[in-house]
Amino acid sequence: MKLVTFGARGRSMVGVWEDDWVIDLTRAGRRHLEQRGVSRAAARVRGLLPPEMTALLEGGDETLDLAREIVESLRPMLDDPEGTRGLQEAGIVWQIEEVRLAPPVPSPGKILCVGRNYRKPAGTPETGERYPTFFGRFAHTLLAPGAPFVLPDVSDQVDYEGELVAVIGRRGRRIPESRALDFVAGYTIFDEISVRDYQKRTTQWFIGKNFDHSGPMGPALVTRDEITDPQALTLTVDVSGERLQEAGTETMIFPVAALIASVSEAMTLEPGDLIVTGTPSGVGSTRTPPRWLRAGDVVRVAITGLGILETPIVATAAP
Repeated sequence: MKLVTFGARGRSMVGVWEDDWVIDLTRAGRRHLEQRGVSRAAARVRGLLPPEMTALLEGGDETLDLAREIVESLRPMLDDPEGTRGLQEAGIVWQIEEVRLAPPVPSPGKILCVGRNYRKPAGTPETGERYPTFFGRFAHTLLAPGAPFVLPDVSDQVDYEGELVAVIGRRGRRIPESRALDFVAGYTIFDEISVRDYQKRTTQWFIGKNFDHSGPMGPALVTRDEITDPQALTLTVDVSGERLQEAGTETMIFPVAALIASVSEAMTLEPGDLIVTGTPSGVGSTRTPPRWLRAGDVVRVAITGLGILETPIVATAAP
Protein backbone atom coordinates (compact mmCIF):
# COMPACT_ATOMS: atom_id res chain seq x y z
CA MET A 1 0.00 0.00 0.00
CA LYS A 2 0.93 3.61 -0.52
CA LEU A 3 -0.03 5.40 2.70
CA VAL A 4 -0.32 9.18 2.55
CA THR A 5 -1.16 12.08 4.81
CA PHE A 6 -3.34 14.52 2.91
CA GLY A 7 -5.50 17.57 3.35
CA ALA A 8 -8.84 18.46 1.77
CA ARG A 9 -11.61 20.87 2.75
CA GLY A 10 -9.84 21.93 5.90
CA ARG A 11 -9.26 18.42 7.24
CA SER A 12 -6.06 16.39 7.61
CA MET A 13 -6.45 12.69 6.92
CA VAL A 14 -4.53 9.46 6.43
CA GLY A 15 -5.27 7.64 3.23
CA VAL A 16 -4.21 5.06 0.69
CA TRP A 17 -3.12 6.23 -2.75
CA GLU A 18 -4.66 3.81 -5.23
CA ASP A 19 -4.07 4.67 -8.91
CA ASP A 20 -5.67 8.12 -9.42
CA TRP A 21 -7.57 8.00 -6.13
CA VAL A 22 -6.86 8.68 -2.47
CA ILE A 23 -9.00 6.72 -0.01
CA ASP A 24 -9.75 8.35 3.36
CA LEU A 25 -9.05 5.38 5.61
CA THR A 26 -11.09 6.64 8.56
CA ARG A 27 -14.29 7.19 6.57
CA ALA A 28 -13.74 4.07 4.49
CA GLY A 29 -13.20 2.12 7.69
CA ARG A 30 -16.45 3.39 9.18
CA ARG A 31 -18.34 2.27 6.06
CA HIS A 32 -16.58 -1.09 6.20
CA LEU A 33 -17.48 -1.72 9.85
CA GLU A 34 -21.08 -0.58 9.36
CA GLN A 35 -21.49 -3.02 6.47
CA ARG A 36 -20.22 -5.78 8.76
CA GLY A 37 -22.80 -4.85 11.38
CA VAL A 38 -20.31 -3.58 13.95
CA SER A 39 -22.00 -1.42 16.59
CA ARG A 40 -20.73 2.11 17.29
CA ALA A 41 -18.67 1.94 14.09
CA ALA A 42 -17.80 5.66 14.11
CA ALA A 43 -16.25 5.49 17.57
CA ARG A 44 -14.47 2.21 16.98
CA VAL A 45 -12.93 3.22 13.69
CA ARG A 46 -11.16 6.22 15.21
CA GLY A 47 -9.33 3.78 17.45
CA LEU A 48 -8.63 1.29 14.68
CA LEU A 49 -7.87 3.73 11.84
CA PRO A 50 -7.08 7.14 13.34
CA PRO A 51 -6.62 10.10 10.96
CA GLU A 52 -2.94 10.65 11.93
CA MET A 53 -0.06 8.60 10.57
CA THR A 54 1.94 7.97 13.74
CA ALA A 55 -1.20 6.87 15.58
CA LEU A 56 -2.11 4.63 12.65
CA LEU A 57 1.33 2.98 12.68
CA GLU A 58 1.02 2.34 16.41
CA GLY A 59 -1.73 -0.13 15.52
CA GLY A 60 0.91 -2.36 13.93
CA ASP A 61 0.33 -5.12 11.41
CA GLU A 62 -3.27 -5.64 12.54
CA THR A 63 -4.17 -2.08 11.54
CA LEU A 64 -2.33 -2.31 8.22
CA ASP A 65 -4.05 -5.63 7.45
CA LEU A 66 -7.42 -3.99 8.11
CA ALA A 67 -6.48 -1.13 5.79
CA ARG A 68 -5.57 -3.61 3.06
CA GLU A 69 -8.89 -5.39 3.54
CA ILE A 70 -10.76 -2.10 3.17
CA VAL A 71 -8.87 -1.11 0.03
CA GLU A 72 -9.49 -4.52 -1.51
CA SER A 73 -13.22 -4.18 -0.82
CA LEU A 74 -13.33 -0.79 -2.56
CA ARG A 75 -11.42 -1.75 -5.72
CA PRO A 76 -14.48 -2.99 -7.66
CA MET A 77 -16.25 0.33 -6.94
CA LEU A 78 -13.21 2.33 -8.06
CA ASP A 79 -13.46 0.60 -11.43
CA ASP A 80 -17.14 1.54 -11.75
CA PRO A 81 -18.01 5.23 -12.45
CA GLU A 82 -21.33 4.97 -10.60
CA GLY A 83 -19.74 3.36 -7.57
CA THR A 84 -16.92 5.88 -7.56
CA ARG A 85 -19.40 8.75 -7.66
CA GLY A 86 -21.10 7.46 -4.52
CA LEU A 87 -17.79 7.14 -2.71
CA GLN A 88 -16.86 10.68 -3.71
CA GLU A 89 -20.17 12.07 -2.47
CA ALA A 90 -19.58 10.34 0.87
CA GLY A 91 -16.10 11.86 1.15
CA ILE A 92 -14.51 8.41 1.15
CA VAL A 93 -12.39 8.82 -1.99
CA TRP A 94 -10.78 11.83 -3.60
CA GLN A 95 -9.08 12.36 -6.92
CA ILE A 96 -5.36 12.84 -6.36
CA GLU A 97 -5.57 16.29 -7.99
CA GLU A 98 -8.13 17.39 -5.38
CA VAL A 99 -5.92 16.88 -2.33
CA ARG A 100 -2.76 18.38 -0.88
CA LEU A 101 -0.19 15.78 0.07
CA ALA A 102 1.74 16.38 3.29
CA PRO A 103 4.90 14.58 4.42
CA PRO A 104 3.71 10.99 4.95
CA VAL A 105 4.71 11.19 8.63
CA PRO A 106 4.21 14.86 9.49
CA SER A 107 5.14 14.65 13.18
CA PRO A 108 7.76 11.96 13.76
CA GLY A 109 9.12 11.60 17.26
CA LYS A 110 12.66 11.21 15.93
CA ILE A 111 14.38 11.93 12.63
CA LEU A 112 17.70 10.05 12.70
CA CYS A 113 19.93 10.80 9.73
CA VAL A 114 23.07 8.99 8.63
CA GLY A 115 26.17 10.53 7.06
CA ARG A 116 28.83 8.99 4.83
CA ASN A 117 26.94 5.77 4.26
CA TYR A 118 27.66 4.92 0.61
CA ARG A 119 30.78 3.32 -0.76
CA LYS A 120 32.81 5.59 -2.98
CA PRO A 121 32.80 5.08 -6.76
CA ALA A 122 35.47 2.78 -8.18
CA GLY A 123 38.90 4.38 -8.17
CA THR A 124 38.36 6.66 -5.15
CA PRO A 125 39.44 5.97 -1.56
CA GLU A 126 37.06 4.19 0.78
CA THR A 127 36.02 6.09 3.89
CA GLY A 128 36.68 3.19 6.27
CA GLU A 129 33.95 3.99 8.82
CA ARG A 130 33.56 1.39 11.56
CA TYR A 131 30.30 2.77 12.94
CA PRO A 132 27.41 4.71 11.40
CA THR A 133 27.49 8.49 11.82
CA PHE A 134 24.09 9.57 13.17
CA PHE A 135 22.77 13.09 13.57
CA GLY A 136 19.34 14.49 14.26
CA ARG A 137 16.79 16.60 12.47
CA PHE A 138 13.59 18.09 13.86
CA ALA A 139 10.07 17.82 12.48
CA HIS A 140 10.00 21.54 11.62
CA THR A 141 12.40 20.76 8.76
CA LEU A 142 9.92 18.55 6.90
CA LEU A 143 8.43 19.79 3.64
CA ALA A 144 5.47 18.37 1.71
CA PRO A 145 6.05 16.63 -1.64
CA GLY A 146 5.77 19.14 -4.46
CA ALA A 147 5.96 22.14 -2.14
CA PRO A 148 8.61 24.74 -3.00
CA PHE A 149 11.76 25.11 -0.96
CA VAL A 150 12.53 28.78 -0.34
CA LEU A 151 16.25 29.51 -0.53
CA PRO A 152 17.52 31.08 2.71
CA ASP A 153 18.85 34.62 2.38
CA VAL A 154 21.83 33.88 4.64
CA SER A 155 23.57 31.39 2.35
CA ASP A 156 24.27 30.66 -1.30
CA GLN A 157 25.65 27.18 -0.57
CA VAL A 158 22.47 25.10 -0.56
CA ASP A 159 22.85 21.46 -1.59
CA TYR A 160 20.67 18.44 -2.46
CA GLU A 161 20.90 14.89 -1.05
CA GLY A 162 18.57 12.14 -2.26
CA GLU A 163 17.99 9.48 0.42
CA LEU A 164 15.98 6.37 1.29
CA VAL A 165 13.96 6.55 4.52
CA ALA A 166 12.93 3.59 6.67
CA VAL A 167 9.83 4.38 8.74
CA ILE A 168 9.66 2.49 12.02
CA GLY A 169 6.42 0.59 12.67
CA ARG A 170 7.07 -1.19 15.99
CA ARG A 171 8.51 -0.13 19.32
CA GLY A 172 11.88 -1.70 19.99
CA ARG A 173 15.18 -1.44 21.85
CA ARG A 174 18.37 -3.46 21.24
CA ILE A 175 16.89 -4.87 18.05
CA PRO A 176 19.03 -7.63 16.50
CA GLU A 177 20.07 -6.97 12.92
CA SER A 178 18.55 -10.31 11.86
CA ARG A 179 15.08 -9.07 12.88
CA ALA A 180 15.46 -5.35 12.26
CA LEU A 181 13.41 -5.15 9.05
CA ASP A 182 10.44 -6.61 10.92
CA PHE A 183 10.32 -3.31 12.83
CA VAL A 184 9.93 -1.27 9.62
CA ALA A 185 6.44 -0.15 8.59
CA GLY A 186 7.60 0.97 5.16
CA TYR A 187 9.83 3.25 3.14
CA THR A 188 9.73 6.69 1.57
CA ILE A 189 11.97 9.26 -0.13
CA PHE A 190 13.83 12.20 1.41
CA ASP A 191 15.75 15.13 -0.07
CA GLU A 192 18.00 16.25 2.74
CA ILE A 193 18.61 19.83 1.65
CA SER A 194 21.75 21.01 3.43
CA VAL A 195 23.12 24.52 3.95
CA ARG A 196 26.79 23.66 3.61
CA ASP A 197 28.52 26.76 4.97
CA TYR A 198 26.46 26.52 8.16
CA GLN A 199 27.04 22.77 8.30
CA LYS A 200 30.82 23.24 8.12
CA ARG A 201 31.14 26.09 10.61
CA THR A 202 31.87 23.55 13.37
CA THR A 203 32.40 19.81 13.68
CA GLN A 204 28.69 19.51 14.50
CA TRP A 205 26.48 19.41 11.39
CA PHE A 206 23.31 20.31 13.30
CA ILE A 207 22.55 23.87 12.14
CA GLY A 208 23.20 23.27 8.45
CA LYS A 209 20.87 20.27 8.54
CA ASN A 210 17.97 21.95 10.37
CA PHE A 211 16.93 24.99 8.37
CA ASP A 212 13.16 25.46 8.23
CA HIS A 213 11.34 23.25 5.72
CA SER A 214 14.59 21.83 4.30
CA GLY A 215 13.52 18.18 4.27
CA PRO A 216 11.13 17.34 1.43
CA MET A 217 9.67 13.88 2.04
CA GLY A 218 7.21 11.63 0.24
CA PRO A 219 5.14 11.32 -1.77
CA ALA A 220 3.94 8.17 0.07
CA LEU A 221 4.94 5.68 2.72
CA VAL A 222 5.13 2.40 0.79
CA THR A 223 4.54 -0.52 3.15
CA ARG A 224 7.35 -3.02 3.56
CA ASP A 225 5.44 -5.89 1.93
CA GLU A 226 5.94 -4.06 -1.39
CA ILE A 227 9.70 -3.56 -0.86
CA THR A 228 11.09 -7.03 -0.33
CA ASP A 229 14.71 -5.90 -0.10
CA PRO A 230 15.63 -2.28 0.72
CA GLN A 231 19.18 -3.04 -0.43
CA ALA A 232 18.04 -3.80 -4.00
CA LEU A 233 16.76 -0.37 -5.03
CA THR A 234 18.08 2.30 -7.35
CA LEU A 235 18.21 5.94 -6.22
CA THR A 236 18.57 8.79 -8.69
CA VAL A 237 18.64 12.57 -8.33
CA ASP A 238 18.10 14.95 -11.24
CA VAL A 239 18.42 18.71 -10.84
CA SER A 240 16.73 20.67 -13.61
CA GLY A 241 16.95 17.63 -15.88
CA GLU A 242 20.62 16.80 -15.21
CA ARG A 243 21.39 13.44 -13.58
CA LEU A 244 23.69 14.23 -10.63
CA GLN A 245 23.30 11.22 -8.33
CA GLU A 246 22.69 7.56 -9.12
CA ALA A 247 23.45 4.52 -6.99
CA GLY A 248 22.09 1.18 -5.89
CA THR A 249 21.22 0.88 -2.23
CA GLU A 250 23.34 -2.28 -2.11
CA THR A 251 26.34 0.10 -2.01
CA MET A 252 25.39 1.37 1.46
CA ILE A 253 28.22 0.79 3.92
CA PHE A 254 25.68 0.10 6.68
CA PRO A 255 22.44 -1.41 5.33
CA VAL A 256 19.05 -0.50 6.74
CA ALA A 257 18.96 -3.45 9.15
CA ALA A 258 22.40 -2.59 10.53
CA LEU A 259 21.41 1.04 11.07
CA ILE A 260 18.31 0.05 13.02
CA ALA A 261 20.27 -2.42 15.14
CA SER A 262 23.00 0.14 15.82
CA VAL A 263 20.84 3.09 16.84
CA SER A 264 18.50 0.93 18.93
CA GLU A 265 21.44 0.05 21.16
CA ALA A 266 21.20 3.63 22.44
CA MET A 267 17.52 4.52 22.24
CA THR A 268 14.07 3.02 21.95
CA LEU A 269 12.62 3.31 18.47
CA GLU A 270 8.92 4.16 18.24
CA PRO A 271 6.31 3.93 15.46
CA GLY A 272 6.72 6.86 13.10
CA ASP A 273 10.43 7.40 13.77
CA LEU A 274 12.43 8.03 10.60
CA ILE A 275 15.81 6.52 9.71
CA VAL A 276 17.21 8.64 6.86
CA THR A 277 19.88 6.35 5.47
CA GLY A 278 22.41 8.61 3.76
CA THR A 279 23.16 9.85 0.27
CA PRO A 280 25.48 8.56 -2.47
CA SER A 281 28.24 10.52 -4.21
CA GLY A 282 27.40 13.37 -6.55
CA VAL A 283 26.16 16.09 -4.21
CA GLY A 284 26.76 19.66 -5.31
CA SER A 285 29.45 20.53 -2.77
CA THR A 286 31.81 17.84 -4.14
CA ARG A 287 31.62 19.01 -7.75
CA THR A 288 34.11 21.28 -9.55
CA PRO A 289 32.84 23.94 -9.56
CA PRO A 290 30.26 23.30 -6.83
CA ARG A 291 26.68 22.89 -8.06
CA TRP A 292 24.57 24.82 -5.55
CA LEU A 293 20.80 24.94 -5.81
CA ARG A 294 19.42 28.14 -7.31
CA ALA A 295 16.04 29.68 -7.93
CA GLY A 296 14.24 27.96 -10.80
CA ASP A 297 15.79 24.54 -10.21
CA VAL A 298 13.62 21.46 -9.71
CA VAL A 299 15.09 18.59 -7.69
CA ARG A 300 13.71 15.19 -8.65
CA VAL A 301 14.52 12.21 -6.41
CA ALA A 302 13.34 8.77 -7.56
CA ILE A 303 13.71 5.40 -5.83
CA THR A 304 12.59 2.05 -7.21
CA GLY A 305 9.07 1.22 -6.05
CA LEU A 306 8.68 4.41 -4.00
CA GLY A 307 7.82 6.91 -6.72
CA ILE A 308 9.20 10.38 -7.38
CA LEU A 309 9.72 13.31 -5.04
CA GLU A 310 9.91 16.68 -6.80
CA THR A 311 10.81 19.96 -5.15
CA PRO A 312 10.89 23.31 -6.97
CA ILE A 313 13.50 25.75 -5.66
CA VAL A 314 12.37 29.36 -5.34
CA ALA A 315 14.04 32.64 -4.44
CA THR A 316 14.04 34.05 -0.96
CA ALA A 317 10.74 35.72 -0.24
CA ALA A 318 10.81 39.49 0.02
CA PRO A 319 10.75 40.78 3.62
